[in-house]
Amino acid sequence: MKLLTNMLLAFVLAFLSVASFAQAIDINTATAEQMDKALKGIGPKKAADIVKYREANGPFTSVDDLAKVPGIKGKTLDMIKPMVTVGDMPAMPATPATPATPAKPAAPAMPAMPAMPATPAKPATPAMPAMPAAPAMPATPAIPKP
Repeated sequence: MKLLTNMLLAFVLAFLSVASFAQAIDINTATAEQMDKALKGIGPKKAADIVKYREANGPFTSVDDLAKVPGIKGKTLDMIKPMVTVGDMPAMPATPATPATPAKPAAPAMPAMPAMPATPAKPATPAMPAMPAAPAMPATPAIPKP
């Protein structure tokens, strides 16, 4: 039973994915036969009317121009809008446009290491003043002894 359920689910998903990638019909280049087969709600007569209008008035500039074709109004136009394009531009985007993320600013360049001196200079130590070998004694007068 589980195998049957999985197979059914796989079939449904495959069908939906194929349906979502269906090509839109370019109303400026499609023949009446192509429109009749590909567009729901458009029979051979309406498809022929679209081609006849296009040949008489030039290419369509937008999908909404189909409303100018006799026999195509409100509900029919709303139904086929997602299935048609004008030139290379799709009638409706498949996904909403997302704003581009701004690029990150470049990291600042690291400065080069300063050159190191070959041998550091040894600081000079001040010389100590010379010290006498024996401390100097103050001269004292001799006192006679009694």
